[in-house]
Amino acid sequence: MKKPFQVIYEDNHLLVVNKDPGILVQGDRTGDVTLLDVLKEYVKDKYNKPGEVFLGLVHRLDRPVSGLVVFARTSKALERMNEIFRKRLVQKTYWAVVRRKPPENAGKLVHWLVKNEQKNVVTAHEYEVPGSQRAELTYRVLGKINEHYLLEVNPLTGRPHQIRVQLASMGCPIRGDVKYGYDRAVPDKKIYLHARRLYFVHPVKKEPLLCRAALPPDPFWEEFLALDDEATKDKNMDFTFE
Repeated sequence: MKKPFQVIYEDNHLLVVNKDPGILVQGDRTGDVTLLDVLKEYVKDKYNKPGEVFLGLVHRLDRPVSGLVVFARTSKALERMNEIFRKRLVQKTYWAVVRRKPPENAGKLVHWLVKNEQKNVVTAHEYEVPGSQRAELTYRVLGKINEHYLLEVNPLTGRPHQIRVQLASMGCPIRGDVKYGYDRAVPDKKIYLHARRLYFVHPVKKEPLLCRAALPPDPFWEEFLALDDEATKDKNMDFTFE
């Protein structure tokens, strides 16, 4: 059975993986096997650890989304990584494929989001409403191939379904994301949203850490690799925190 992840970075404190689309990160009412379960087995087998393995989830990706997910291998690392994410001392970069061109080639979106827990759907509002959370992201258009546009998205907050609902509210639902307005599903019920890069300072070693996740092996994604030119190379990224 193919592993639903690729290890990007690993040491005694952290485990960063590139998640395949379609696997849950953390358990839900479906009872399906999760990435957390699989990675605990991976750590247990690799290091021949007896008993229960500690692996703390730092953040989540939605099931149909691919890309980078960070886990902590110690409670100290988990506490420090939670603080890094809480203080927004992490730069997150996603790639999203949409069919409609945004009104501007680059911009910032601000919404107030409300989640319906029963339906697992988030709605975006232009103003604050009861029970809402402020959500912010920036985006830019990297290019166009076959009537689809590739967007680079940097979420400045970490809200559930944030990128999906905010891009949809701009009139640009993500390819395959029927929950948020795309007209049809794609095979395997995945969507074309990928957590491409993460940059933060290691919580224990105090060294800058840049992780980059390859795109899933998908002919449609591969068409966009040509757009990963000087505009998207890591050396040109602005490593400043909001």
